[in-house]
Amino acid sequence: MANYLLLAVSLMAGWSGVSARAQVERANVGDAPNDPGPLATDVSAALTHVAIRHAAAKVADWQLAQSETKFNQQWTFAALYDGFLAASKLTGDAKYHNAMVKMGNEFDWKLLNNRFPHADDMALGQSYTDLALADHKKEYALDTQATMDRLIVRSDDPSKLLWWWSDALFMAPPVLARTYTATGDKKYLDYMDKEWWETSNSLYSTQYHLYFRDDRYFTQKQANGKPIFWSRGNGWVMGAFVKVLEKMPKNYPTREKYITQFKEMSDEIASIQSPGDGLWRTGLLGPDEYDLPEVSGSAFFVYGMAWGINQGILDKKKFEPVVQKAWAGLLSHIYADGRLGCIQPIDAQPGVFKPSASYVYGMGGFLLAASEMDKLTTK
Repeated sequence: MANYLLLAVSLMAGWSGVSARAQVERANVGDAPNDPGPLATDVSAALTHVAIRHAAAKVADWQLAQSETKFNQQWTFAALYDGFLAASKLTGDAKYHNAMVKMGNEFDWKLLNNRFPHADDMALGQSYTDLALADHKKEYALDTQATMDRLIVRSDDPSKLLWWWSDALFMAPPVLARTYTATGDKKYLDYMDKEWWETSNSLYSTQYHLYFRDDRYFTQKQANGKPIFWSRGNGWVMGAFVKVLEKMPKNYPTREKYITQFKEMSDEIASIQSPGDGLWRTGLLGPDEYDLPEVSGSAFFVYGMAWGINQGILDKKKFEPVVQKAWAGLLSHIYADGRLGCIQPIDAQPGVFKPSASYVYGMGGFLLAASEMDKLTTK
């Protein structure tokens, strides 16, 4: 479907000045209506299974109804698919899982392959491989494994940074980690490990304990003179830590390096949480420059930190109040029909948007966050 759409919009790309691929990535990803209706009154910030699962189902049901006929193989939807799989486990409702199997069948369980080795085109492999493992269907992950095989022996310039933007850490490394789990072959994990730390050495600030989105931002500043660190870019990284570490053996040689960096980032992110709404602005170190909180980055922060608490990596006494406040903040942006607002559109930097703005990757982040928040409570 995505390839046919790419062909169709390519005829218009020359007129608009926007690439055909960029048009595909933006098609059906979300919207920002002027009148989204009232906010929800039936969601609760109580840390109970009933409240958390109700909020997750409300959001998931709305998004599934909105997007099921628009599913494609782009990275934007890949994050949503991860969220749907988490929602199915969380709520016990198989319809989200079944929708993902239907999606995989529609695309013949294949990844996009016309921009290799771009990480965004590999992101769908997370859901494919998770479904293969859950349903014991190796065929779901065959094309993904073949792409990972091709990746680790690629012959392009080895001096060129493969994952040169922070988002890429969520798109490709978790796929390699899952291919390791599916095959037992450590070569996938070793390749991921090498490339992860090359990206980290380039983009991770040891001073601020955050990731620059890419090298364009090494010298750019917020109006207050501080560096520009993009919320969702760092959210992608926090999500990547979870996705990689949950598949990495406890005795893997560099595992502690990941843990150390994850804890450093968590400490920094917690320290800059908004004292008002509990969320984070799109420019992390210049919050006063942005009127609205940004839900997609905030959701991935909650996902990462809640997972860290659940795994005993982060101190519960310190971080549980952080994620509980942030979770309440996320819920305050759910509309009566299930729309989740305040999600920045596709971008690579801080920006502005409407309160109603809702995009599929932010929904995916929210559902992943819900799955970990639910594990925090026994009520």
